[in-house]
Amino acid sequence: MKAVSRTRTRSLPGLLLALLVIALTAFAPQATAATGVSTIAAALRKSPVYVDPAAAAQLSTAEADTLARQIKDANKPLFIAVLPAGYPTANLFTDLRTATGVTGLYAVRLGDRFDARADSSVLSRTGVQNLVTSVQGEPVTTQLTDFTDRALTNLGGKAPATWGGGDSGGSGVSSTALITIGAVVVAGGAGAYALTRRNRRRREEEQQAALDRLRVVVDEDITAFGEELDRLEFHPAEPGADDAMRADYERALNAYDQAKQYMADARRPEDVRAVTQALEDGRFSLAQLAARREGRPLPERRPPCFFDPRHGPSVTDATWTPAGGSPREVPVCAADATRLADGRDPAIREVDTDQGRRPYWDAGPAYGPWAGGYFGGGVLPGLLIGTALGGWMSAPAYGADYGTGYGDFQTGGYQGGDLSGADFDPGDFGDFGGGGDFGGGGGDSGDFGGGF
Repeated sequence: MKAVSRTRTRSLPGLLLALLVIALTAFAPQATAATGVSTIAAALRKSPVYVDPAAAAQLSTAEADTLARQIKDANKPLFIAVLPAGYPTANLFTDLRTATGVTGLYAVRLGDRFDARADSSVLSRTGVQNLVTSVQGEPVTTQLTDFTDRALTNLGGKAPATWGGGDSGGSGVSSTALITIGAVVVAGGAGAYALTRRNRRRREEEQQAALDRLRVVVDEDITAFGEELDRLEFHPAEPGADDAMRADYERALNAYDQAKQYMADARRPEDVRAVTQALEDGRFSLAQLAARREGRPLPERRPPCFFDPRHGPSVTDATWTPAGGSPREVPVCAADATRLADGRDPAIREVDTDQGRRPYWDAGPAYGPWAGGYFGGGVLPGLLIGTALGGWMSAPAYGADYGTGYGDFQTGGYQGGDLSGADFDPGDFGDFGGGGDFGGGGGDSGDFGGGF
């Protein structure tokens, strides 16, 4: 009996060791769980932050939870993935966007490198580049926090409905461990949440002040267009009026009504873009109507006069040099083309600023959306190179504040958070430089490398 007892005593440590190994095997993160893009995509459909088990040392569960909470509170379609340095980069963004199937902004920290891509319906390509450049070289936690803070102030769209109460990192930690960690983080998280709310309130106050300043200018534009309609003295039943003329006139009236309604509904500076776009559509309809009534060829669809969009559609391009800038070709109306040819100054649109009346391109970044509605499709940044507004557009701060008001931002298509599946522009996510290199680091901020 004693011998048997000694045998059982000697075997007990081995038994305990075996049980411990089994337990650790059952609950330890699996290295293969994060190897597939589909695994990452499935996690991001549940929560905005994913941390690969092999990259867990880069971002703790508590830090990932804090970022995820901030993104969810902002209700924006921002997705963050933290991956190990050796993760394959070829077509990573395109494949991840396809597998996730959600319109939004995708950011990836891969080892010590960082890059991002977005659907142009939520953030312009220039805005993405500016944000990425502004955080390069920062430590991982600082980098992801700064990127999140800046991106959320500018990102369009809403969070996907699929985000619920799932974990943010997909790390395989047990529910008991998550509860314990959550209890520890609550105190610090409450402070971070309060700071986020204060920042959000400050941002809203800044946006409201910018919108109030824009409202004065936009109301002037709407009034000017209404006066054009009154001076037109067109009657649909007048002799010589045909269906094409009546259609032009109806489109102009609808644009006037839309502009007034859009401005009444505007809540952010970015909303002004729809107002000025409607006014520009209306002025082109009036130009078509005038040509039909006078028996002239129909005008070509051109941008409005650069110096003052109230002048109507441009008729030609002319060379213009801003103060301290370089010469460039700008679209001009007939009257301004004559002034420039005669060596006189064009009739420039000026607005009120804290420094007095200034040309709109020297009046601050809030005028980006206003001008973007008139000069959409990527025209505006090139026209404004060398001006104050052009400088703001190329700076990281501008990309974080009013980047959606100009450039390649598109108002159509799927908005942020929509489950669009594979229906997206691969140019927003695919190759930018060839070679399959990962972007970021100390290289050219405009060259994000091919495939990633």
